[in-house]
Amino acid sequence: MKVRWGVLALVGAVLAGCGGGSGTEADDPSPPGYAREPGVPRVKNEADIPELPLARYEFSVDDSKRLSEARNRLQRQCMRSFGFKDFPLDPDTWGGIRMASHYESTLVAVSPYGTLDLEHARRWGYGFDADPARAERQKAEFLPKGRKVTRREEPVLNGPDAGEGDRSAVKGRKIPKGGCSAEAERRTEAAVADPTRMRDYVPQRTEEIGKAVARDERVRRAFRDWSRCVADRGFKRYGSPARAFTDKAWRKGLENGNTRRTERELATAVADVECNRGLNVTGVWWAVTAEKQRDDLRRNKSRYEAVRKDQDRLRAAVREVLGEAG
Repeated sequence: MKVRWGVLALVGAVLAGCGGGSGTEADDPSPPGYAREPGVPRVKNEADIPELPLARYEFSVDDSKRLSEARNRLQRQCMRSFGFKDFPLDPDTWGGIRMASHYESTLVAVSPYGTLDLEHARRWGYGFDADPARAERQKAEFLPKGRKVTRREEPVLNGPDAGEGDRSAVKGRKIPKGGCSAEAERRTEAAVADPTRMRDYVPQRTEEIGKAVARDERVRRAFRDWSRCVADRGFKRYGSPARAFTDKAWRKGLENGNTRRTERELATAVADVECNRGLNVTGVWWAVTAEKQRDDLRRNKSRYEAVRKDQDRLRAAVREVLGEAG
């Protein structure tokens, strides 16, 4: 799935930095020759980043939302067939305290090439807007909308625990393996030839390609130039933008994943973004990644096409459940 996608949604625009730096875009360095070669896009903002070749073999955020809605409908249908007539469409299976704790402790992943949002960098450093009202609104987007699952519903929803004997049936009817939640998943994937491959193949290949990209001399050169640029402005020499983002100094003594937004943090974040944008680090990263993804697609075309066919089968099943099949 498209993770540049959805992980960041938990805390909104979390990657960045804030004021404290005196640099302006006029002070940006010029991209070196290798960062201006044919095929290397000029990237200053996230909107400038072209779609990568493997994107067409990934589920979108909308795909994931629709799949969740379809499975919730099938899950509720199954639960109601066991007599739980008021079972909610989106039940609370976490519990408020546990979900809140999970949300607050979430750490946001940062891509190897860092961030490009200069205004956010000037204001928030490597942290995020900790406004309680905004955080609650963002958190609410991920909280279930229905009531908590009852103790009677639990074994039917998720399957009876081992050793519960006759509780594996309700009113003489056997509970599906894994309960109604697993049954809903099986029904949406009934036409999928290889569910595991569909879910895992592209993310695994993306991860392996990402490692190869990080080792590529073109990317290493871009990171060295970026590191020198940041150091020349009086800041620590980091191996990559990701290393700058994860510097423990910014979060020392804090437990919520945010940063202290010290003057040095904010100034470092601004230098980070300006050097990234000025040297076109992200453009180089994209070009190398796209090249290696295209090579991988050529070598493994049949596997990628098998994944896409299964994804299309799953999308068709979702349309049918949602009443959109024509």
